[in-house]
Amino acid sequence: MPAPELRRTNTILYCRRWAATVQFYRDVLGLAAHPLCDWFVEFRLTADSCLSIADAARATIAPVAGGGVTLSWQVADVVDFRRHLVDKGVTTGPITNRWGARCFFFHDPEGHRLEAWSPAALH
Repeated sequence: MPAPELRRTNTILYCRRWAATVQFYRDVLGLAAHPLCDWFVEFRLTADSCLSIADAARATIAPVAGGGVTLSWQVADVVDFRRHLVDKGVTTGPITNRWGARCFFFHDPEGHRLEAWSPAALH
């Protein structure tokens, strides 16, 4: 059986701290919010990928409070992106060299780990 032809992806995070998590992705990371209802917000990451934040109190899926989840995002310039986060008061790890990339980690208010990276060749 051939692999499915994926057209669009959406990762959904079910959160206890829904309002704070939506605010983080909207106001701190600067992503455009597209509320689909009063407990579910979608953020467009690229033309074909989204991240949605759902209020766990209103959903049928239990939250994992960041357990076992890392969102890994390639950014244009990892140094500039980290500086932006630090200026917004976000605690980040140091930039390290791994897997041919420069990367660092940080967490959203729900505890989900995010990795930001850019190819080491750019630096």
